[in-house]
Order: sequence, then C-alpha cells, then structure tokens
Amino acid sequence: MTDRGAGAPLVLVPGIQGRWEWMLPAVDALAARCRVITGSLPGDTGSIFDADPAAGFERHTAWLDALLDRAGVRGPASLCGVSYGGWIALHYAAVRPERARTLTLVSTPSPAWRPGCRVNRYLAAPRLMSPVFALGSPFRLYPEIAAAFPSLGERARFIAHHLWRVARHPMAPTCMADRVRWAGRVDFAAHCRRIAAPTQVVTGEPGLDRVVDVGSTREYLKAIPGARYDRIERTGHLGLVTRPERFADVVTRFVESHAASAAAPARIPA
Repeated sequence: MTDRGAGAPLVLVPGIQGRWEWMLPAVDALAARCRVITGSLPGDTGSIFDADPAAGFERHTAWLDALLDRAGVRGPASLCGVSYGGWIALHYAAVRPERARTLTLVSTPSPAWRPGCRVNRYLAAPRLMSPVFALGSPFRLYPEIAAAFPSLGERARFIAHHLWRVARHPMAPTCMADRVRWAGRVDFAAHCRRIAAPTQVVTGEPGLDRVVDVGSTREYLKAIPGARYDRIERTGHLGLVTRPERFADVVTRFVESHAASAAAPARIPA
C-alpha cells in the first residue's frame, strides 16, 4: 500500500487489473492536494491481502478495512473507485456507511452490467486470452490518447511511460477473471439505494471511453439520489493518467467541499 500527502484522507481503488501502480500519475497529482491512500487489490503481487474465493467480492470489504486501519484512519474517509474499483467503493459505502465520507465513481460500469460475449470468452480462458486483451488495448485506447495529447511526441512519451508501468507491474489474468465472476453475484442496484454519502460521478467524453460507455456510468445519477456529475474533457477511460492534474482537481474539489464542515481524522502512525 501507499500513503501520501496530507489533509482529508481519500482512498483510491484500482480497476479490474488490480495494480495501484498503473494509476501513479493520478496518485502523485492527488497527493499534492490531499492525503491519498491506495494499494493493489487482493491477490495481486504486493497487496496486503490474498484473494479468498470463499469470500468472493466481500474480500474487498475486508481489504479496505485493513487499508484504512493500517493507515491509522479511524473516522470516515472519501472513497474514489476507478472503473471496476467503483463497484468496490460503492459496495463499501453501502455496507460501511460510517467509514464513507464521500463516494466518487469514475467510469464505473452500470449497476445493471452483465458480461457480454467478449468478456465471457476471456472468463473461459483468462491466461490464453490475456495476450489478445493486451495487444488490442492500444488500438482501442489510442483515440482518447490522441485527444489528450496534441503532438505525436507527447503521445509517444505517454505510451512509453504507461507501458513501462504496465510491464513492471503486470496484471494477473486469473485474478481479473475471478473479480468479474464475483461482481456478477452482487446486486449493485440495491447498494445504490443504501448510499448515504454524498456521491460524485465522473466520466470522460462520450465516444472517447471505449472501455465503459459513458451512458452506462451516468446511470448512477438516477440510481443514487443527489449524485452530482463531472466530466473530464479530452479523455475517455484513462483520464486519471492522461490528464492527472485535471482528474485530481475534479475529485479533490468535491472531497474538500464536504470535508470543510468536518475535521479530517487525525493521522495515526500505522
């Protein structure tokens, strides 16, 4: 796990690939504005928790409990879940309302999402299909990279740096497949009805997010009463790494607006 910055605590939950290191530009940008706490999901190398098939999706609740406890956060913290991580943050805010000051869902699939044919093929043979997934990602994501970076030189530098992070901190295909299966057993729509924390929904631009449709994420605006919406321009699913400063500004403005009336929990050494 990593714990950086000072001020109101914000827990940043990674996406389906599970590695917090893939989000490093966002972590750095957030740490300049608030206290950001994050770590790799259960089962990944370096995580504070192993995966537990018997516990399934609920393992993420225990993981977040431990993450906050090790960081010495005794009171509520802001939760920011990215993509699949949004489901984890949503689940935690529903079952641990006393520990959730605010909830931010970033490019999170609809609460009614179910796997399609492409995902089912991956679930059937995750190790075999992972090279196909990896090779197809640059083609699928290039339009939003081009929108975020005007020049070819900037695009090349971003791609090189991001691929370096991905290669240095590889995903675990079987863990990813298990996470999808576990999520399929959770009623996220019911969780939405239990959310008491102020909620923010963040997306990129329609047409640029080719991983999770913007319309799918916007369903949370109806599912969670009072949820507000923010959009990051010139990006899609990768806004937290292609435009980390803008991402951090959008998220921390929301967090700070709800932390102003409540003292941030004291930082206790882990």
